[in-house]
Amino acid sequence: MSDGLTFSAHRRALMAGRHVRVVNYHNTVASGRDALKAALATYAESFVPLSLADLDVFFATGAWPDERPGFFPVFYEGFRNAYEVARPVCEELGLTGWFAICTGFIDCPPAEQEVFARSHWLELAGEELDGRRLAMTWDEVADVAAEHVVFAHTANHTGIADTVTDDHLHREVADSKLRLDAATGQNSAAFAWLWGSPYGSSPRHDDALRAAGYRYVVSNTMIQRINPPPGTARCDTHAAEAVPAR
Repeated sequence: MSDGLTFSAHRRALMAGRHVRVVNYHNTVASGRDALKAALATYAESFVPLSLADLDVFFATGAWPDERPGFFPVFYEGFRNAYEVARPVCEELGLTGWFAICTGFIDCPPAEQEVFARSHWLELAGEELDGRRLAMTWDEVADVAAEHVVFAHTANHTGIADTVTDDHLHREVADSKLRLDAATGQNSAAFAWLWGSPYGSSPRHDDALRAAGYRYVVSNTMIQRINPPPGTARCDTHAAEAVPAR
């Protein structure tokens, strides 16, 4: 592992311009649409939206597509309102949204989604507890992936400390990628743990991420590129200015 988790490494990366603005959202309800659009519009004035391809180029060359600092708006868990509110707002503003999907939430029958959310640390909004489904459908996930970045946020909104057995680890890491890849026809390149644990927190969990084929880990303070080949323990670290929302 590189020294990417240290304060000194973060400081060096920031001083070298290796940073982005990451803003995390969890439940973008319809009543907050105007506020969301105003906030994202303000960011769009000063930051350049970044796609997965932009991130790949940066780690290959060290160059961003624009002299402005980069910006990632991240919408967590796979709420229906991320599709109905956040997605169109991003598109109106010309932003690439990053949508972190809990695949178990998408798989859950609509009648059971409120129970799933309450038992898996998903933040609910009272205005939406009227019997409608709370999560996107798989068709909606595929629609989002056509214009934005869709990536895995475990199957069941799980953190490293609660992912203990081999079966559990496979379900949260590998199966979630397989479900996303099948639905979108793409290669889900990034992963985020509940609580934003970085790559380097646990060798066993890191091994599972590499074996599943992820290229990036999105954490609370950085975006990390996992370098091939599997079996190595080194990763490049990209420090991120983050607005923590976990």
